[in-house]
This record gives sequence, C-alpha cells and structure tokens, in this order.
Amino acid sequence: MSNSNNAASRRQTRLINNPWLAAILSLLIPGLGQALVGFFQRGLTIFASIVVSAAIIWWQELSTLYIFVALVYIWNIWDAYSAARQVTRSFLPPLLAILVVIYSAGWVITEIEPDKLFKQANRVEPIVGGFLNPDFVEQESESRKNRAPFEIPCSENPPPLVTTLPDGATITLSKTCGAVADTLLVEGSGFWPENVTELWWANPIGQEQRLTRDGKQILVTTDSQGNFSAEIIVPQAVPLSHETGEPQTHGVQINQTRIIGGWQLSENGSLVLEKMAETIAIAMVATTFAIVFAVPLSFIAARNLMGGSSITIVAYYVVRTILNVVRSIESLIIAIIFVVWVGLGPFAGVMALTVHSIAALGKLYSEQVENIDFGPIEAIRSVGANWWQIVVYAVLPQVFSPFLAFTIYRWDINVRMSTILGFVGGGGIGFLIVQWQRLGDWQAIGAAFWAIMIIVATLDYVSAKAREKLA
Repeated sequence: MSNSNNAASRRQTRLINNPWLAAILSLLIPGLGQALVGFFQRGLTIFASIVVSAAIIWWQELSTLYIFVALVYIWNIWDAYSAARQVTRSFLPPLLAILVVIYSAGWVITEIEPDKLFKQANRVEPIVGGFLNPDFVEQESESRKNRAPFEIPCSENPPPLVTTLPDGATITLSKTCGAVADTLLVEGSGFWPENVTELWWANPIGQEQRLTRDGKQILVTTDSQGNFSAEIIVPQAVPLSHETGEPQTHGVQINQTRIIGGWQLSENGSLVLEKMAETIAIAMVATTFAIVFAVPLSFIAARNLMGGSSITIVAYYVVRTILNVVRSIESLIIAIIFVVWVGLGPFAGVMALTVHSIAALGKLYSEQVENIDFGPIEAIRSVGANWWQIVVYAVLPQVFSPFLAFTIYRWDINVRMSTILGFVGGGGIGFLIVQWQRLGDWQAIGAAFWAIMIIVATLDYVSAKAREKLA
C-alpha cells in the first residue's frame, strides 16, 4: 500500500515525461531533468555533487580532475533520460568519481608526502630510543654542571678563552664571543674520565637547553685523563641581545653524571608518578562532579518523562539542545577557556572534564531513561504519584545499573582525556610531556608514555570487568 502511495505521489510531481527533454534539461543544469520527472532529491544530490566537486578542484587548482566531473556530468544526462523512462541507474559510478575528487583534494590539503617517512626517519630515532630506554629508574649517582662564558655580541673585553673550575678542570673555547650560528670548538680537561658528557647552552636568564646536531643531542665521552673535544653551533637562545647591541653573557655548559650506588626512582620517574596520580584524580573528581549534575538533567532531557505539558516539552528541548552543543565541543577547547578563567593547573582540567562529562553522561542517561519499560510509570501514575515520585519509584530502579555502567565507562574515558589536558595547561601528565618535548628529553617522555599505557590499560580492564558484571 505504501509503495503505491509513493508511486502515485511521484506521478503527481512529474512535470515532464519526455526522456529526451529530461536529458536536455540535465545537460543545461545537472539534475534538473531528474527533478522534473519526479526524482527531486536525486536531482538535487547530482547538482550539489557536481558543483561542490568543481568548486573543490578550482579551489585547489587540480585541473586534471575536471575529467571526473565531466564523467559525472555525462552520467547525469544518461540518468535523466533513464529516469524519465522509469529506469533507475546505479549511483555507484558517479559516487566513485566524486570520491576520487574529494580524496585527491584531501591528499593535497593535508600535504601527504609518504617519502618523508623514509627520508626523515632519523628524526624519530631519539623518540624511539627514549621509549625503549625510559628515564624512570636510575642508579644512585652524582652530577656536576660547569659553564664557560660566551658573549653575544662581542664586547671590548670578552671573557678569557680558558675557564678554570674550582677542582682544577678547565673548559677552553675557540672564541668567547660571537653571534648565533657561529661554529665553536669546546675542549675540556680534568673532568671525570671515561664518562658520557652532555653539552648544553645556558642563556643570560639561566634557561638551559640541550645542544643538538642533526636532531640528536651532542654527547662526548671523556678519555682516561678526563679530556674531551666537541664542535657546537651557537643556538638562538632566548633572550637575544638587545637591538642596541648590548652584549649578553651566555654559557657553554658541561654536564656529567657518574654512578655511585644502587637503583632508585629517578627524578623524572618521581615526577611521572606524581603527575599520573594528579591525572587520575582529575578524572575521578570530574566524573563525580558530572554525575551530580548529569543525573537530574537526564530526566529533564528524556522525552517520555517531559511530554506532559507545553512547559515541560520546552524544558526538554532546551536541555537536550544544550547537552548536544556542549558535547560537540572538544574538552581541550573547554580546557583553554578554563585555563584563562581560573589559571593554569589541575583545577582547570577538572572543570573542563566536568562540563564535557555532564553533557556526555546527560545524553547517555537520558537515552537510557527513554528506553525504560513504561508499565511501572503508568501504574504509579494511576494512583496519583507526582513527577518526582514517578522518577524515584518507577524510573530509578530501572536505570540504576545502566547509569553505573555508563559512569564507569565515562571515568575510563576521562582518564584518557586527562592525560592530554596538560598540553593546554590543564594539569596532569600532559603538562610534563609538553615541557620535556621542548627540552628534547625523550627518555623522560618515554617514561611518561609507559606510565600512561600501563595505567590506562589497567583501568580499561578493570572498568570493562565492572561493566560486564553490572550488565
């Protein structure tokens, strides 16, 4: 019966019947012939596809792809002729042509260059090395940090070429003043022998950065007498010299560490544990706050509970719309707002996850409420129960277990999300990862990655088992 009604409706909307006329009209305006023979939606889709594809090609200047638009255009004429004869052609050929255009443009827009994966593979070696050798535990050690001054630009009285340290060791520079990008020979003597030594740069305000060459940290090993030699490039350390040319004293820094005892948690390992605890706390507190607001909002966002009057239905639409809008905003964006609002730190992360979780849980909870058995509601309503009594005695008993399962699942999600909130200043382990990335400390980042994987995998297993028991 419904098929005959659809056919009759289409006959009523047919404005032309001649196949050749339909083909000519689609030649003039793509999809027009289909629309006038009763296939309006099909015609509109064809028109939009051709126009959008042509616009993408013009935008990205991919003129060779016009051939695919031409193929769709020709198919469109044939399809209009067939549609007038009540023959429906497969939309697969033009769909494939349009997908070629879209993905070709996407390839160009995203600047995909697969050859870089091989040509620049050396750049990722420090990261892989840090992942395989994380800085989480270390043997008890002692360290020394010594500097030799270097001026940018040169003054009338630059520092001496040789810097003698209190223990008698010396650092000799090929020159002690110059400019950014100058090549500098660094020689040391009297340092700890046969020791892997790091070369750093210290700017005038005390900020330190590793010196690198070809993306790798510069490391030298002292000989049996404690001597070494290395060539470095003067980096563009901040702050730079003033525009007036006033000299500023930077420093070539020599870092050494040697083992003196057994294994212990490293400084970075301690920071990772501290920030992972903060990360888990952010997720836990945010999820708890979200439950407090999401549960009552979910009842207002359930249509089966709010359809009693025009006021309640308006409340339903308002709350449902707000939940959908907030849920569509990524938590990182919300975190940026709260970082500006309340400042850097975990509080901003908690608020960001709380807002996003309220929307997400409110949506999940409300859909569960809408799928409950309506029998108990009708029964309790028939004896004169008000709205709150219906919720407490007829709705909550049916949704308690699903609500708990959704909450555990959301907490699991929040743990994952809280690991990256630190990228925008929202606290947690992400904050450390950003700092270490800027310093090029890939071993510390490796420790953070391992901690994240272990914690997330463990919580994922526990939450999955909990949801399984509840289900």
